[in-house]
Amino acid sequence: MKKDLHPKINTVVFKDISCDYSFLGTTTMHSSETVKWEDGKEYPMIKVEISSESHPFYTGKQRVMDTEGRIDRFKKKYGKK
Repeated sequence: MKKDLHPKINTVVFKDISCDYSFLGTTTMHSSETVKWEDGKEYPMIKVEISSESHPFYTGKQRVMDTEGRIDRFKKKYGKK
């Protein structure tokens, strides 16, 4: 097997900046920022913009799309004249 072929897997803390939620996970990404986790150890921290805690699909706060208005605009623009 070739030496140094695969990237090193690190345990890091992902922090959702939109709702101040953090979770521990593994990744091949690197970060210079560190944070002390609940177990007392210090881990690198990677900031993310969205996670399962803030994503509309998981929170149930999805936007209701105005499909009727979109269909009417389409028919108006491309419908038979």
